[in-house]
Amino acid sequence: MDRSEWAENVILADADYVDGVAFNLIVNFERMLGRRIPQADLAQWVECVALDGGMPMAETAATGAEGQPTLQVVLVHRHGSNALQNFAPSDYADELNGKAVQTRVGECLFTVVQTEDMAPKGQLMSDLLDAVCQQPSVRRLMVVPDEQTVAQLRPVLQHHDSEQRRTTLLTMQPMGGSAWRHVLLGFSLMAALGISSREIDEKLRE
Repeated sequence: MDRSEWAENVILADADYVDGVAFNLIVNFERMLGRRIPQADLAQWVECVALDGGMPMAETAATGAEGQPTLQVVLVHRHGSNALQNFAPSDYADELNGKAVQTRVGECLFTVVQTEDMAPKGQLMSDLLDAVCQQPSVRRLMVVPDEQTVAQLRPVLQHHDSEQRRTTLLTMQPMGGSAWRHVLLGFSLMAALGISSREIDEKLRE
């Protein structure tokens, strides 16, 4: 990817991991709430992650500098996978890669990256993170790795730590002892699945 293609705000996410977490939430909350949970709204999830990462609401539908999208979402997935199973839209080639969508934080552009056959996805995530962190144009970075990859990404984040860039790590488990911000991934996924804390509280009081 050319340097000029990077937006000021970037989400780098392990798509397989996020899809798996969404599936687990669907199964658990359908049992708990006693209703069908629909597929997660991908645009809404991206919007929530962006807000978690410090992006402001967009006052207009304008794009970034020189017509670039305000937000770039890089989805990394394993070789042989063609689509997300628990999100809509879902098809990597036909519905996501190179496609833009308007959100409350501005225009979002999706980029889909597939691992090579038998290549470790963690290394690809690390290489992409390193490439993004080298771009001075990136002001906000939101990273969503799986549990096994977090340790591999820490040295990259530490090496590129900068006061000029706000970095947020989203995981399912709390993490401490880091210079970057941390947000629990479950909250954004619950919002995208249409699950509210109010509904959960009401169910627990029954």
